[in-house]
Amino acid sequence: MENFDILKHKLESIHGRDYGAYQALKGEYDYSQFKLFIDQIPKDPYAPPHTGRYRVIVKNGFINQFNHIFNTKISEIAFRDFLARKFYDAALKKSKGRRGTGNSGIITIAKPGQAILERNSVIVNKEMIEVRFFIGLPANGRKINSQICQAMLFEEIPKIIALALFPENLDMRDLEQHIKTAEDAEYVRSRLASLNLVVFIADNSILPRKSGVSDQPLDINRVFPFKSPESLRVEIDLPHSGKTKGMGIPKGITLIVGGGYHGKSTLLNAIEMGIYNHIPNDGREKCISDFSTIKIRAYNGRYIEKVDISAFINNLPLQKNTTQFSTDNASGSTSQAASIMEAIEVGTNVILMDEDTCATNFMIRDQKMQKLVEKDDEPITTFIDKAESLYSNKGISTILVSGGIGDYFDVSNIIIQMKNYNPIDVTGKAYEISRSTSNKRVYEGKEHPISINERVPVKNCINPYNYYNKKSVYSAEINRIHFGKNIIDLTDLEQLIELSQTKAIAGAILHINKYFDGKMPLKEMIHKLMCDIEKNGLDVLNNRASGYFAEFRGLELAFAINRLRALKIIS
Repeated sequence: MENFDILKHKLESIHGRDYGAYQALKGEYDYSQFKLFIDQIPKDPYAPPHTGRYRVIVKNGFINQFNHIFNTKISEIAFRDFLARKFYDAALKKSKGRRGTGNSGIITIAKPGQAILERNSVIVNKEMIEVRFFIGLPANGRKINSQICQAMLFEEIPKIIALALFPENLDMRDLEQHIKTAEDAEYVRSRLASLNLVVFIADNSILPRKSGVSDQPLDINRVFPFKSPESLRVEIDLPHSGKTKGMGIPKGITLIVGGGYHGKSTLLNAIEMGIYNHIPNDGREKCISDFSTIKIRAYNGRYIEKVDISAFINNLPLQKNTTQFSTDNASGSTSQAASIMEAIEVGTNVILMDEDTCATNFMIRDQKMQKLVEKDDEPITTFIDKAESLYSNKGISTILVSGGIGDYFDVSNIIIQMKNYNPIDVTGKAYEISRSTSNKRVYEGKEHPISINERVPVKNCINPYNYYNKKSVYSAEINRIHFGKNIIDLTDLEQLIELSQTKAIAGAILHINKYFDGKMPLKEMIHKLMCDIEKNGLDVLNNRASGYFAEFRGLELAFAINRLRALKIIS
């Protein structure tokens, strides 16, 4: 390992040369208090950050005070997540930002959001802390600017490392609170099943967000803190926060109703994001959902490959087979039916839906339409007629937001009205209204039970090579993956919250491709890969020390694979 004086000499010798001369800097450098590893340098100043690989390793100075972080996985994840945030903040504070061409002058790390996630940008053991980040080596045009580079490598980076990774510069109370917040949330999630719940939302939680494009909390002075209705209030004794009261949503079918702008979708959004543990002061630290909770919506135009949607759609004109339904351009109803079946295939326990993003003809046929159009002439069996059997036969709960479908009173176990962002249990009142209504729709869910067929991908059907015969798998947007000649559209995967998750899913599809042997079912492949990640970390998805991956669920991985238009399933 060379010392940083040699790095200085290298920089001085390449000043003003073509950008490719930066390759001479690759190596390992000892800065006394830390070690810098330059593993891979982009050959162009315009290259995206993920094409460069830079690491620092420092002694783990936290171990005496925080040795307990290795007692549980969640505490270690929270510790690493905390350091990633501190590094990101320190880089914003101490780096002077973009200077020169393209990404010149940038020092940053994969940006964390509001959730505490396992990330491979920070790796920790009892001896050391490794941080993987990005340096935009500076250039004017395509000519090296070594003066700015020296300021970055010898002034800014040491300050960032000291500010983010040395215990004396961090508030240990903040770190401890970060870990305790994650541990409390994980404890609640572990208790949900034994309490017969699928969701818990603590009193005084702050659910509204700043805007539709921001996941940060709305100003506390502008919102109503959450308060559980008495009939749904439960108390859980948390490891760190002690006895905590809040609303428990039990297993079964829950309907969320109310007028427009009264908080129905805000509550549902908190539930769908409850699969994550949130950072302190997010407002949703104790909004916890079953980890397998999945949000389903209609999405016209999506790809479907041999999915059994016959429980919902059957007897199509021209005798098209719906037990192995395929299409390049799904309608709203077929896309929603396929997404539900794909989620069941890989193990969801809770389905979330908002009528605003659902296909109306998939959700209900009211009594007037039933009288006009005979069931024999309607291939769709609507969700209202399958919700009860989903729970009674498959153990799958449903939480549905509806402002206009009162017929769901008849199949719901709990009905919550949102009024001025406050939840009110109106189950009894809704049942009274339902009993007093004489004209009721006819139940249409007797035929075609919900069944899951094992779907086996065809060997070698996924090809990561583009039109130039180069391996090309990347993601620059949270809802889009470029995979070979295909683009995977993830717009309807509303529970993805960070680009690092999408990048990891792209890597996972490339990694899982080796299991495509024409024999193993997709569900088994997903399970096998997730176990591999659980055991060995996110680095199994890339043999290089990339710091751009964050944890994802097998559900999102399955959904991404199912939307890859190259996917072919054995009949």
